[in-house]
Amino acid sequence: MQNDYYGILGVRPDASDTEIKRAYRRLARELHPDVNPEAEERFKQVTRAYEVLSDPEKRRIVDLGGDPLGPGGSGGSPFAGGFGGLGDIMDAFFGGGTGGSRGPRSRMRPGADALIRLDLDLSDTAFGAERDITVDTAVRCSMCAGDGCAPGTHPDRCATCGGRGEVQQVARSFLGQVVTTRTCPRCHGTGSVIPTPCPTCGGEGRARARRTLTVKIPAGVEDGMRIRLSGEGEVGPGGGPAGDLYVEVHEREHPIFTREGDDLHCEVRVPMTGAALGTSVVLETLDGEEHLEIRPGAQPGQVITLSARGVPHLRSHGRGHLYVHLSVTIPNRLDGEQEALLRELARVRGEEQATVATTGSESRSFFSRLRGAFQ
Repeated sequence: MQNDYYGILGVRPDASDTEIKRAYRRLARELHPDVNPEAEERFKQVTRAYEVLSDPEKRRIVDLGGDPLGPGGSGGSPFAGGFGGLGDIMDAFFGGGTGGSRGPRSRMRPGADALIRLDLDLSDTAFGAERDITVDTAVRCSMCAGDGCAPGTHPDRCATCGGRGEVQQVARSFLGQVVTTRTCPRCHGTGSVIPTPCPTCGGEGRARARRTLTVKIPAGVEDGMRIRLSGEGEVGPGGGPAGDLYVEVHEREHPIFTREGDDLHCEVRVPMTGAALGTSVVLETLDGEEHLEIRPGAQPGQVITLSARGVPHLRSHGRGHLYVHLSVTIPNRLDGEQEALLRELARVRGEEQATVATTGSESRSFFSRLRGAFQ
């Protein structure tokens, strides 16, 4: 009687090769003798069914109503024909065949990225600049051009793996021969060895060197931002392609301005007489000297906005603002004449006594607050 190979694997007759492989992998994990010793016979049936259905010719015989492992086929043994489907079965388990090799891998590998810090002034980050930086990274060896061999020599084929980059071990089990593949321990998968390494790089294909690069700082960069220089990082082993170099911007503290995004803030200290009567101050901005007019009656903490005097926007038009915070300075000592003048002013303004402000009432005048500070 014909075996129901589809039924053994639990798939439909029109199942795809992927569905058949998935079903076998699932059942094989459940029924493997190492996991379930009592299911050895069932495991053999599942393996036999997969061996048949994974072979296009044998599956065609099944679809025509025959049995490729029956009396009219290749015999009743599940290992008929030297168990030719073992490679496919191992492929079902490990996702790759055992009959073919992946081949040697390249000795050349990509390099790593590098990072360097660059300290800049506010004017440099605001308007952009060019700076020369010195980097110490791995570069392609100039003597061997990256192949790692001494001049006049060449790599030899690895005698251990025969140039395949892999070695195989064969073990026997009740399933037949099981072949495992691992990376060649001598050539580390490259398939070749260097008999005479380059004296400069020791066969690495790269050597450390110090070089100078020019970095263009775009206008508007902020503290902590990174500028990428493509292909200027570490050269990889075997002279492989270089990684990228990242320049991290660190903005030095400015003696006058503090920065918040593209806006700048500064403090201007105004004497009490200047705040009351009005005054002017020369402020050194990023664009040069700015004459700032302070109107009479300026209050402590008042903010004057200078539009478009901040930092240019990064990669766009326009600039931030400059916010000038007024700080009114009050003298902590007065001579007799100064005190007499202030007391006369307080008498004229009717501010000889302090008042208690209530909710909703007008704030005390500026000189009333000054008088309270003096007493």
